[in-house]
Amino acid sequence: MVMQFVDSLVPTVRRALCDDLANVRKAAALTFDRLHSTIGSRAMQEILPPLLEQLSEGGASAAAALDGLQQVMAIRSRDVLPFLVPKLTTRPVNSRALAQLSSVAGEALNRHLSRILQALVETVEEAFGTESEDDELSNSRLLVLSVNDDLGVQCIIEELLACFKHQHPGRRRAAADLLHTFCSQSGVDYLTHVPTLMRGLLRLFNDPDQSVLIKAWEALSAVTKTLSPPDQLSHIGHLRQAVRFISDDVSGGLLPGFCIPKKGIAPVLPILREGILNGPPELKEQAACTLGEVISLTSTEALKPSVVPITGPLIRILGDRFGWNVKVALLETLRILIIKVGVVLKPFLPQLQTTFIKALHDSNRAVRLRASAALQRLVVLHTRVDPLFTELHNGVKNIDDQSIRETILQALRGVLLGAGKKMGEAVRKTLSTTLIALLGTPEDSIRLAAGACVGVFCCVAPVEEITALMQTHILVDDPIAEWTLRHGQALVLNETASEGAATLKEAGLWDSVVTCALQHAKADRLPICMAGVRTLGHIWSHSSQVSEPVPTSVVTALNTALGHSSGEIRVEAARSMRLAAKASPLSDDLLVAIVPALLTNAKEKSSPAKLASDQTLVSVLRLREGTGVLQGIVSRLGGSTGQLLNDVHRKSLARIAQSPEEDEDDGFVDDFSGQ
Repeated sequence: MVMQFVDSLVPTVRRALCDDLANVRKAAALTFDRLHSTIGSRAMQEILPPLLEQLSEGGASAAAALDGLQQVMAIRSRDVLPFLVPKLTTRPVNSRALAQLSSVAGEALNRHLSRILQALVETVEEAFGTESEDDELSNSRLLVLSVNDDLGVQCIIEELLACFKHQHPGRRRAAADLLHTFCSQSGVDYLTHVPTLMRGLLRLFNDPDQSVLIKAWEALSAVTKTLSPPDQLSHIGHLRQAVRFISDDVSGGLLPGFCIPKKGIAPVLPILREGILNGPPELKEQAACTLGEVISLTSTEALKPSVVPITGPLIRILGDRFGWNVKVALLETLRILIIKVGVVLKPFLPQLQTTFIKALHDSNRAVRLRASAALQRLVVLHTRVDPLFTELHNGVKNIDDQSIRETILQALRGVLLGAGKKMGEAVRKTLSTTLIALLGTPEDSIRLAAGACVGVFCCVAPVEEITALMQTHILVDDPIAEWTLRHGQALVLNETASEGAATLKEAGLWDSVVTCALQHAKADRLPICMAGVRTLGHIWSHSSQVSEPVPTSVVTALNTALGHSSGEIRVEAARSMRLAAKASPLSDDLLVAIVPALLTNAKEKSSPAKLASDQTLVSVLRLREGTGVLQGIVSRLGGSTGQLLNDVHRKSLARIAQSPEEDEDDGFVDDFSGQ
């Protein structure tokens, strides 16, 4: 029966769907549903296209047509969507119609959501900076907020995150804006997607476009604000993974998204604070390490608003009884923070100093070393340093535990480097007396640390005090003195030549230091000999840096040390020459003098001395820059020595030259760098 009246029913339903009265449109939608059940797709093909055309006309008729389509969608979305979506997503995209119709589509929308989102994101991208920008954004936001089922949520997150990889910043910005809207206003549960969101948004924190950075920052902030304290704890591991992943791609050491003025690290700080304050020990450690990594990626200006929220929890938890690994992580984070913000931490100076001094007396060596490194950074902020030096001096003098005394001495060395010149005369006098008395101690670790401290002291004290101390206690190479005292004196010379060569020259002591170091390098006791060889390396390095001739006696002594019976001495001699080459390229005459001795070690089959000599040959011959120097020296050496150099180059030096130069510890300052 219906088929007889189809030709008249179709236009009637079509007109009714865009009638001025809402009740008529609603009834027409029910009629459309029955008509579609009878005549199938013909109903859509003959009724819906005119309504779509009417949408572009604007005014009341367009609004009525849109409502009519919504009424149809509400009843038969599963059948109508496949027909409408291709038409609505064809340019020019009618974002208002898409948003309105999608809002009533229900779960049937999921199958088409990917295509719709792509069309909307492109439309928003094109509208930026135009009069239609607000309207397009509003329509697109309406669509993403209409999705509330699990599959739809997953689709929205995946599609928008995929847009973050697009080459055009406008596309990335549009996706980040919509993701921010979804995460902050939708009210749906997307907790299982938080790890993915963290990774995707933090990756966008490295975007070169400032507007993209701001949208990404707002989106991540919206995500983290929805997390309850237990949820924050459960996502610390995910956050750390995301930070580590993006840090590998950061150029210049700073992550732009963390460096936005007045915004900084606010999106991630609450999670890390919760972990530090209320997490179990393993999460406290993980949160502190992550916070340190985040601080390293953030500019000083952007960190300033977060200094108080960061510093308070770190100090508080350090005062509690937690394991050494937690303390190490907290101390390292504080050290990084001090390096970053410096004087901004002045209000915390008393608490930080007390915290670090307490940690210096911890039973765990790793904790003590971290406290020492942090204290070295903190002392630069001090204007009155005498109380700190007095406290450290008392620790050195009165502590019974030798391992703790050693690390206090290491801390003292760092503090002397950072603020020794601010020290008062009375404190200098008592401190130097105690340190000099430790130079001959039988405890190796204490002697090493005390020698480093006296050496630095001789770099920061007034010249007249340095001269008196050196002439009375250090530049005295008495062969019948206890070897431990001679070793302590050699350690002092090594440190002063490394850190204060200019001061030694100002005091008129440089020639005496060279003479004494030459004597130490010939000593029978290996520790004294090794310290002397190291000192000669610093003397050579300084001479090269200031363009002065290297004393022939120094070159001869190091050449002799390359043939020492002890492999350790041969290694130190090679490394000393490598240090000199780093300071300044060596002349051909110097190369001709030292290469044969290095080749003697390099032709060994396998030993630490061979490895050290190979690496030194690569450095002094500048093989990473080419073989020009090598060929010149081969020609100068000639004969069997030149041939041997070519053979060693072919067998090992060429391979080493292909790898990056190792930034290894040069072995001249041991554990006392405080870095």
